[in-house]
Amino acid sequence: MAEVLKVENLSVSFYTPGGEVQAVRNVSFSLERGEVLAIVGESGCGKSVLCRSIMGLLPRTARVKSGSITAGDLEITGCRERELCRLRGKLFSMVFQDPMTALDPTMTIGEQIAEAVRVHRRELTGTALRQRVAELMALVGIDRPEERMGLYPHSFSGGMRQRSVLAIALAGDPAILFADEPTTALDVTIQAQILDLLRDIQQKLGTATVFVTHDLGVVARAADRVAVMYAGKIVETGAVEEIFYDPRHPYTWGLLRSLPALSRGREELYTIPGMPPTLLNPPRGDAFACRNPYALAIDYEEEPPMFRITDTHFAATWLLDERAPRIDPPVGGGDCG
Repeated sequence: MAEVLKVENLSVSFYTPGGEVQAVRNVSFSLERGEVLAIVGESGCGKSVLCRSIMGLLPRTARVKSGSITAGDLEITGCRERELCRLRGKLFSMVFQDPMTALDPTMTIGEQIAEAVRVHRRELTGTALRQRVAELMALVGIDRPEERMGLYPHSFSGGMRQRSVLAIALAGDPAILFADEPTTALDVTIQAQILDLLRDIQQKLGTATVFVTHDLGVVARAADRVAVMYAGKIVETGAVEEIFYDPRHPYTWGLLRSLPALSRGREELYTIPGMPPTLLNPPRGDAFACRNPYALAIDYEEEPPMFRITDTHFAATWLLDERAPRIDPPVGGGDCG
């Protein structure tokens, strides 16, 4: 498959009165056409900042310190805001976490979708424009679009509002779709419907999708590959099957152990001890060392490289060094060391 996005050694910092917050640290990954990549990790690990930096939606206090972002044949790291405005919606688009804050309560759903369509297809007017809006609403599973395009956001349920936001995001036929925790504000039943919808759209349109979430429970349903982020870095990446059945990083073990499905019969749900480190002054060595019950002495001194497990599976942990002791992982089926 053709590569639609390549990020290499990207670092992004926020400059605050308290100092420099290193939100994204030396991150690299790629995305192929039609692929769904899930980026998972605790809140504050840099997932949303990573996506917003690719789209050029960072606040003035943030700056891309180093690295490159290539979409197709276009290097977009140094693009100005005017150039990025032309790319947003057409090259890449984003679905945000809370649909109520993404929609204008004073405009009908149809008007808001039509506004997005006109940005990319100015030749459409009148009946043709209305027909395109109806097509987008039908694509995202909104029944009776001709009737419902005249309704306001408050008339829609949470799931229907998220479908409307998705229709707006797809108005320019983007090659890449960023979905920033699109199911967090929805109940479990509607979450499953939105995940299935994202998968259906990816298969119909061939849109590459970056799915951001802190919930590993939804990943198996939605993704082809997984990148696990911690303290602004990708610490493990691999196919869904590799991450779920052969995880190698202790942080991934902790995320998997905290799933309710793996805690049946226990009195308490497992939690990872401690808190993520502050990124004002990231710790020396492996940032996860202070929370890692399997940490080695070198974890507190030297940052681990990305060790290759298979052609598609990599993890940044000293436990994969040939000199490390063998550890039986608490989840999955593989050994470390």
